[in-house]
Amino acid sequence: MTAPRIELSAIVKAYDVRGVVPDQLNEDVARAVGAAFVEVTGASRLVTAHDMRESGPGLARAFASGAATRGATVVDAGLASTDMLYFACGQLNLPGAMFTASHNPARYNGIKMCRAGAVPIGQDSGLADIRDRAQAHLEEGLPPAEPRVEPTDLLTDYARHLRGLVDLSGIRPLRVVVDAGNGMGGHTVPAVLGDAVLAPLPLTIVPMYFELDGSFPNHEANPLEPANIVDLRRKVVEVGADLGLAFDGDADRCFVVDADGAPVAPSAITALVATRELAKHPGATIIYNLITSHAVPEIVREHGGVPVRTRVGHSFIKAEMARTDAVFGGEHSAHYYFRDFWRADTGMLAAMHVLAALGGQPETLAQLTAAFVRYAASGEINSTVTDQDGRMAAVRAELGPRASGMDELDGLTMEFPDGSWFNVRPSNTEPLLRLNVEGPDAASMGALRDLALGVIRG
Repeated sequence: MTAPRIELSAIVKAYDVRGVVPDQLNEDVARAVGAAFVEVTGASRLVTAHDMRESGPGLARAFASGAATRGATVVDAGLASTDMLYFACGQLNLPGAMFTASHNPARYNGIKMCRAGAVPIGQDSGLADIRDRAQAHLEEGLPPAEPRVEPTDLLTDYARHLRGLVDLSGIRPLRVVVDAGNGMGGHTVPAVLGDAVLAPLPLTIVPMYFELDGSFPNHEANPLEPANIVDLRRKVVEVGADLGLAFDGDADRCFVVDADGAPVAPSAITALVATRELAKHPGATIIYNLITSHAVPEIVREHGGVPVRTRVGHSFIKAEMARTDAVFGGEHSAHYYFRDFWRADTGMLAAMHVLAALGGQPETLAQLTAAFVRYAASGEINSTVTDQDGRMAAVRAELGPRASGMDELDGLTMEFPDGSWFNVRPSNTEPLLRLNVEGPDAASMGALRDLALGVIRG
């Protein structure tokens, strides 16, 4: 019986590959993508890594086999966070592929790819070409080839590099609860913030769910969903911690809660880190995506920086950082990008900036971040829909006449006379519409949120 044809257009998204294993993403697909990746990048050597999902090692090895059909050797970094893969691509100056589905449920896996120096690959910078070539390889077949693999261990070098970017040795002692969500934070936090490979820091780490388990037995590894940080918030208060950190599955995102267990908005973290980077680089450019709080560009300007608005997504952010030579970029989704980390996103480095800022002065985190919170925000609200385009059209038709401004840089953004605004955009990986709303106060934000959700959900 002939296996059903796999359409790569269904799993190759705007800036990565993401699909259900094995129905959409399997070792045959990974092998085809590996060959196509080498063809597009021209690489003779490349680096791969995978997260803790059960399918990761097999997919990575199949990718290496595909690369071998085109004469390429793979440097295998093994278990890693996504920002460790970016570190490897920057440090070794090699293109790379990370096997992860980030925060998606256990049945998913994916591939994030980049060029040497962690330069992103997206739909407009090679990913569409990789997709088309891989589809052809799937249908026409590839010659057999034994993977050419060189194992390497980069964890210590990664930890040492991050500690060289943010010095935590002189901060006041802090108690920190870390929820790794059974993801790769359980692998990297002991190395970077603990004493597993380097000298101890003035931090007491209280670990939660550090066991690597791609089935996510405790909660999904998506800290933006309020239900997934309930345990962290409770634990922070229970142990009297100074703050809590939650990482997503591949640990490239970091979410923060204060000593009272209250979430700190990623926009506030963006503003906090931006002020630290502007203190080191006066007049620098800071990137923020269009869902970030309006407080961020205001604060950047107040600190002498140049704010630049861009669309959502790591390949778009990184390209804009390269174009503007921005020193830092932040997203509403708790992705944070640093020029001194090859313009790549790293949740760990963002966490270290927060620890340095908090530990370098006597105030609580809530007191420290209060200056960066100016508006009421809904957070990201996901709605499952069967017709993304149809619901987007309905929002445009029903709410557009009330708006004072509108743009379609990414999804649909509408601004209203009272200062409220919202953005609604389709997910690139799931059948969802994502809504973010902000207003001058909770009442105006809530009214606009409910109005928009009423249209989105029909």
